[in-house]
Amino acid sequence: MVKVIVDVVLKDEILDPQGDAISRALPRMGFSFKTTNVRQGKSFILTLDHSPSASELKEIESAAATLLSNPVIETFTIRVED
Repeated sequence: MVKVIVDVVLKDEILDPQGDAISRALPRMGFSFKTTNVRQGKSFILTLDHSPSASELKEIESAAATLLSNPVIETFTIRVED
């Protein structure tokens, strides 16, 4: 089985209130690592029974651009894991 993972996040210029809330909560919860920014996002995991061909990856990219993300406010990356 092969997983194609589409990670979707808000564009940098879009305010991220959930990310800001997480950033403020980390030190209050006792975490000592310092962050300069937290951005929340979502992942879609597409499981295939084969390695995707180049044409299938193009189709997945099209699906990510039109269905899985809002291109006005979000960006996405695609990665393949065996």
